[in-house]
Amino acid sequence: MPEEAPRPAERAKRLPRAVRERQILDAAVSVFSRYGYHSASMDEISEVAGVSKPMIYTYLGSKEDLFGACIRREATRLLEAVQDGIKPDLPPDMQLWHGLRAFYRFVAEYRESWTVLHRQAMTVGGAFAAEITDMRTRAIELVAALVVSAGTRKGLGEQAEFSGAGLSAALVGAAESLADWALDHPDVSDGVLASWLMNLVWLGFNDLVEGEIWKPSESDD
Repeated sequence: MPEEAPRPAERAKRLPRAVRERQILDAAVSVFSRYGYHSASMDEISEVAGVSKPMIYTYLGSKEDLFGACIRREATRLLEAVQDGIKPDLPPDMQLWHGLRAFYRFVAEYRESWTVLHRQAMTVGGAFAAEITDMRTRAIELVAALVVSAGTRKGLGEQAEFSGAGLSAALVGAAESLADWALDHPDVSDGVLASWLMNLVWLGFNDLVEGEIWKPSESDD
């Protein structure tokens, strides 16, 4: 009789650890994005990944550990995509525009990743929300550096440094909200989305670095 072919689980053991972990994480992101952390089951993740549950526990730990690993990987992929999209030889406004395009392109191509990062992780809270807060902080720092750079070019670096972090936080929040909207409007391109946000926000940044600041009238408290 011909020799029996090895079973999937046996073949799986022969894959390099990095390949196996990627396979498990891909499956976990898909399942978590569909059902959320609490409703997602390790049985389904096991089935989608094509590996046994004991193998998942061996490679990536408990369900909580697995969800955390998903968040860290997807957050890293998102930030790397944005950083890679920024073209450092261009003026700050064009750097930001390209970075925003890269962000919206990532959201469109990896909807499941964005769902896990922006919806599921914040809903669960706790340490998972802290991971997202760390990601957002790094994004704010990235934008703030561009704001300060623009202000420095205009001789207003100190003023830009004073307000840059707060305004950058507002921009990151607006970018995230527009990304959620864009998921339901896939016909709008990443370039258009980035241009909308630049017109909404960067014009205000530009006024700031030019020294034009809005103030309430003296008659108001």
